[in-house]
Amino acid sequence: MAKEFLSTSDRIFATRARITTGKYIGYNNAIFSLAPHGQYWRDMRKMAVLELLSTRPIETHKHVRASEVESLIKDLYSLSRNNKVVTISQLFEHMAFNIILRLLVGKRFSSSEYGEKTSEGCRIRSGIKEALYLFGVFVMSDAIPYLEWMDFQGHVSSMKRTAKKLDSVLDIWLNEHLQQKSESKISEGETDFVDAMLSTLSEDAVISGHTRDNIIKATTMAAQKELDILVGKDKWVQESDIKNLNYLQAIVKETMRIYPHGPVTGLREAMEDCTIRGYHVSKGTQLIINIWKLQRDPRVWSNPTEFQPERFMTSHADINVWGQNFEYISFSFGRRSCPRITFGLHVVHLAVARFLQGFDIATVGGRKVDMREGLGLSLPKADPLEVVLKPRLPMELYNQLL
Repeated sequence: MAKEFLSTSDRIFATRARITTGKYIGYNNAIFSLAPHGQYWRDMRKMAVLELLSTRPIETHKHVRASEVESLIKDLYSLSRNNKVVTISQLFEHMAFNIILRLLVGKRFSSSEYGEKTSEGCRIRSGIKEALYLFGVFVMSDAIPYLEWMDFQGHVSSMKRTAKKLDSVLDIWLNEHLQQKSESKISEGETDFVDAMLSTLSEDAVISGHTRDNIIKATTMAAQKELDILVGKDKWVQESDIKNLNYLQAIVKETMRIYPHGPVTGLREAMEDCTIRGYHVSKGTQLIINIWKLQRDPRVWSNPTEFQPERFMTSHADINVWGQNFEYISFSFGRRSCPRITFGLHVVHLAVARFLQGFDIATVGGRKVDMREGLGLSLPKADPLEVVLKPRLPMELYNQLL
């Protein structure tokens, strides 16, 4: 059935339903991932791919990914030297935000700046996290539009506050870029995505942050063994090594199978009447596919709730992340699939590889990892994972980062 909707009838279901979150947080659905199917969506997606997500910009921005991963490892090493408990999600989150912000608006923030409530970094970070939560809640008026004025759930008020928080920062950054552009202060090699958009779009274009890449489940001894054998312990793993690290790639695939970056696809809508397996589907019918369920289907996956990366090296070795297999669509499928797959995998593979290569990991007091899921679009953990780290490489490699 998923194949029928996402392949055979993909063109019909290529538009997005208009939802309350898109109206208030998505600048009335101007963010291209929420925009209805049409010329605007095609133009914005094309620009995002051309300037950020195709082979050329991914290669050009390699230094951004590398430097932020190095900053992550440096912070982890400093904490491990002081025997401090490390909240993994927080540090990986800082890395992801800095990569995204550097590419979008040419900015980065230190961990301390993210912790200052009045700083731009803290406001944009908390705003995006609130938005991710609100995109995952059910709003009654999306089903019964005339109830919006009541807002008895309080979600609409929360969306308005979050939108105001995000807009206050984005407005400052956009004006900074406009001023630099008018004063011709942008030099070659310093351009970011906003610079590229300002040189292409009219000044009424609206930019918004993208969702973060999901935090990858941590460690196995097999991954460290693979890193030791294929990379060694006398140098840091590089992006060029990833293609040889089959078990590491399998870990990432298995993590995204059990915990996809979103449990369901974005809400789609039929643009015309159609027939699906003999059933008449009317124009305007909304479609949402349960990725979480598909990727835990026992008819496809043996022991579906167990974490078994080896399956992607044996029984499911031919399955990839590109949406070519309907039992595995972590990044959705078809015209509305996530355009950030390649970019996201570059970041995740390098960050997880460096993390596993650089540290032995243990939970605090040997406690069992709590795998309960919280609320929100990106399936956050109910309780953040806290660990204790022990460096496992020669000290000079860490000192290179200090």
